Amino acid sequence: MVFVIAEIGINHNGDLEIAKKLIEIAKKTGCNAVKFQKRTIEKVYSKDVLDSPRESPWGNTNRDQKLGLEFGKKEYDEINKHCLLYDIDWFASSWDLDSQSFLHQYDLKYNKIASAMLTNNELLKTVAKEKKQTFISTGMSTMEEISNAVNIFREYSCPFELMHTNSSYPMKIEEANLLCIPMLKKEFGCNVGYSGHEIGAYRVSLIAVTLGATSLERHITLDRTMYGSDQAASLEPGGLERMVRDVNGVEAIMGDGKKRVWDSEIPVKKKLRG
Repeated sequence: MVFVIAEIGINHNGDLEIAKKLIEIAKKTGCNAVKFQKRTIEKVYSKDVLDSPRESPWGNTNRDQKLGLEFGKKEYDEINKHCLLYDIDWFASSWDLDSQSFLHQYDLKYNKIASAMLTNNELLKTVAKEKKQTFISTGMSTMEEISNAVNIFREYSCPFELMHTNSSYPMKIEEANLLCIPMLKKEFGCNVGYSGHEIGAYRVSLIAVTLGATSLERHITLDRTMYGSDQAASLEPGGLERMVRDVNGVEAIMGDGKKRVWDSEIPVKKKLRG
């Protein structure tokens, strides 16, 4: 079965009630897990970047905007309770060591390496030492950079799965390059999923499954017109429900590749072959 991850990320817009609604939607539509992201803003971004102007609901600088979107312990305690209540796993991609340490207080089954962090060897080693199943996004990365990350996780005997992705938001359909899924699987001898950032139809995700993707990650939102850089490339509840339904249908159609005579064919065989 394909492991479906509903990426909430920062689409909660700093509102815990929105986050809870998205968790409930993910569970209702049949997703396996929800994912957030955790960052120590002052460490991930330079002072110049944070001081630069940016209009947002939280203020007039990048710092105001990024702090407004960042959940702390109070919110994650509630997220943890809500996911337990709805019986759905959650995890988060950490963008720095402090954030990864922060996540230790929760009993999480999974880790996630964001594409932006693929070359952060210190973070990779810290995560790999935990030996939790880790999803590694490969956007904006060379084969050499991916190979380095794979080698680190194998050095620490940490189970992992690569995720083919394009890091532009939204992704242009002609840049999906889904044949990278079987290529990465062959090159590194591991499972490969797909993390999608395209606008509109989820057909790219369905094609990814036909090419062997073992996991799917899609951003979700209550409304694509809401404030936020990730909203437009997200699936609304109806789209998410249809995607999960159709992914399950694709798996049934693809079968197991073993040739057999089906019970439904036996009467026809007797009739036509005697």
